[in-house]
Amino acid sequence: MTQSHGFTAWLKTHAKDRSAIGDLARDVAADPDWPSGKQLKGQREYLEDRGAIPAAVETLERAWELYESRQ
Repeated sequence: MTQSHGFTAWLKTHAKDRSAIGDLARDVAADPDWPSGKQLKGQREYLEDRGAIPAAVETLERAWELYESRQ
């Protein structure tokens, strides 16, 4: 399993959280086109290409930092 697949699976475990990361997790879980096989750069570009608000991109980056700190 690549780190990005691990990240996406980890993120989805936060789908019930009442936080920005939880909101992102729910959005990712509902998006059949989410680029699980991409690293942070590819996932950030995916959000930006779809017109995500800056706060969503910042949440993605914070989630990656949290994920990596727990590895």
